Amino acid sequence: MKRYTFIVLLSLCATLTFAQEGTQGFGLHIGFAQPNLRLNSPAEEAEDKSKLSRTAFNGLKVGLFYEATYVKGFGSMIGLNYTYGGCSTAWTQKNELSIWPKTRNRSQLHALEIFVDWQYKFCIAKDTYILLYTGPTIQCNVAMSSTVFEKNSENGDPTKTTISCFDYDDADLQQDYKRLNVTWGIGAGFQYDRYFIRGGYDFGLINPYNFDNFEKIGMKDRNTRGRLDQWQVKFGVFLWKN
Repeated sequence: MKRYTFIVLLSLCATLTFAQEGTQGFGLHIGFAQPNLRLNSPAEEAEDKSKLSRTAFNGLKVGLFYEATYVKGFGSMIGLNYTYGGCSTAWTQKNELSIWPKTRNRSQLHALEIFVDWQYKFCIAKDTYILLYTGPTIQCNVAMSSTVFEKNSENGDPTKTTISCFDYDDADLQQDYKRLNVTWGIGAGFQYDRYFIRGGYDFGLINPYNFDNFEKIGMKDRNTRGRLDQWQVKFGVFLWKN
């Protein structure tokens, strides 16, 4: 974790150093985000212990950015984002022998991010560019929760139980994730004058589990590997540029 964090901080320092020589700009962006929690951790009764589960949090991303161009076409963008994602499952029977009770699950994720994107802009017309970018992001997951709803009849009010995915106090819940994550992203975009659209995919570099092996807490034959990735599409505007 320290190694990846150092890479991001080094990229940030390099960006601020080179920025003094070229053009600069400042603005904000907003768009769609889909964090994907990919875990190699099936239930104990599953036949295939290597099965990969995926939870997609659909939400939004909003943030501020600073862009600098060092030499013609080549530069970088750094910034701070807030990302929200949520997902829900349909009502399902708790067991096969009875219609009731039924349960459903709702998960939510809140995160803050510091990103550094190294980019190259291809000028295709006056004030019109196609760009490619890549770079690291430090992600701090401020909150991640899972809420289970259960109802015993069609007209009955459901009960709910909410747990934090960072507070491990029950082995049966099988959730204890790290708050910090580091990703490496690749993407492309289009810019006209002060406006742009950028989209890409961030690959998680950190195993999200705090435990290397569930056997430490008495749960054998459980894999504890995975990653937290993210799709994103952002619309942005420069509030100031020279």
